[in-house]
Amino acid sequence: MVDVYASLEGFPTPSEQPEYYNMLRNIGSFTEKQNTKVLVALSSDDEILGGVVYFSDMIQYGSGGTATKEKNASGIRLLAVRQDLRKAGVGKALTLSCIDLAKKSGNNQIILHTTKAMRVAWEMYQRLGFVRSEDLDFMQGKLPVFGFRLKLNAIQGIHLFRNELK
Repeated sequence: MVDVYASLEGFPTPSEQPEYYNMLRNIGSFTEKQNTKVLVALSSDDEILGGVVYFSDMIQYGSGGTATKEKNASGIRLLAVRQDLRKAGVGKALTLSCIDLAKKSGNNQIILHTTKAMRVAWEMYQRLGFVRSEDLDFMQGKLPVFGFRLKLNAIQGIHLFRNELK
């Protein structure tokens, strides 16, 4: 995760935000939080392709702004995909796994944050139906962080409609 985030053009460097990169180095510690999972995409040779942190309770989310006050919501943080595999479907598979977990948890929405430096992820989230939610925006030091929501009941309706067509 450190390599992925440090390689993003326009994203703060490890020397600019050492606490943030320390969190990335210790990503496994998120699993100590209740209802939190670290999902990892592996190759057939067990090589790590990417990862993400899923929160079924926003109180554990740990971001700036108002996101931790959201009720009946799951959260996705720290999606990272190896640079050579961006746009290959790894991030989408991890995000869809989080959506499935959120549905199983009974929550009615998923919240996430991204930055302009994460343009590939930003565009993927929008294609999956996430909508900008300015009320969730905050500043991480000098870095603007932008909030997104996905209403799960809308997504469930789409999947039901698709199934009826088949």
